[in-house]
Amino acid sequence: MRLIKRCGEVFSKMTLIMVSIVIFPLVTHATRPFITDDAGTIGKAGYQLETGMEWSTKKDREDGVTTRETQRKLSTIFTYGITDNLDIMAGMPYLWKKRKEGGETMLNKDRLSDMTIEVKWRFYEKDGLGLTVKPGISLPTGDYRQGFGTGRVTYGAIFIISKEIEPLGFQLNTGYTRNENKIDERKDLFSASCAITYEVIKNLTIGWDMVIASNANPKASTAPASFLFGGNYKIGKYTTIDAGIKKGLNRHEIDHAFIGGFSVKL
Repeated sequence: MRLIKRCGEVFSKMTLIMVSIVIFPLVTHATRPFITDDAGTIGKAGYQLETGMEWSTKKDREDGVTTRETQRKLSTIFTYGITDNLDIMAGMPYLWKKRKEGGETMLNKDRLSDMTIEVKWRFYEKDGLGLTVKPGISLPTGDYRQGFGTGRVTYGAIFIISKEIEPLGFQLNTGYTRNENKIDERKDLFSASCAITYEVIKNLTIGWDMVIASNANPKASTAPASFLFGGNYKIGKYTTIDAGIKKGLNRHEIDHAFIGGFSVKL
């Protein structure tokens, strides 16, 4: 009965999300450094390697004690096109974490985090409109005791809508993650994001991205939200470089972050 009740709750929440997609006025297309994914796939037998670094800082003050956290995250994602509209991708993040409380270093470690495996299926494409679903899992390859993973297999899916109206691109993502974990985090996590891009000149695209997601802290009700402004530039036929600045919109997000990286597509 508990399983049936939980499935009903998840289905109800996902139904609300799908309804919000229908009435939401934006649909789009973007790539690194934007967080919001696009509906595109790389094509049959295509390969893509994406690598990027994010430097973030967060400062809090509670009971007269200032806590400052800094983090670097190296993300590497390899994608292979199984068919023209179906990709499989594997990601392996590496994290550097440092935390100071009242000027004293409490944490200074770096580790691999949890590996992700995802499948991206574009099931509709017409007149610049693309609809895609991207289910995936994360594997407990990180050390959860040190804060570098969840300690369990998690799973979820993202629904993506993209729309191209040159030179503009619009996109919308909504997602659900079943956050199984050993670190007392909230298990049902929902997210929504949107992005708008503009091709300034040939091969140069800029845009903005906004994200809101469930708070993994079960004691907090405020959803972390962030805004990102960035762009990318295509060099030659295969390589694209990118950079962006991310800003937290409330105290439950990072204060700010800088993102930079590149992708190679063959």
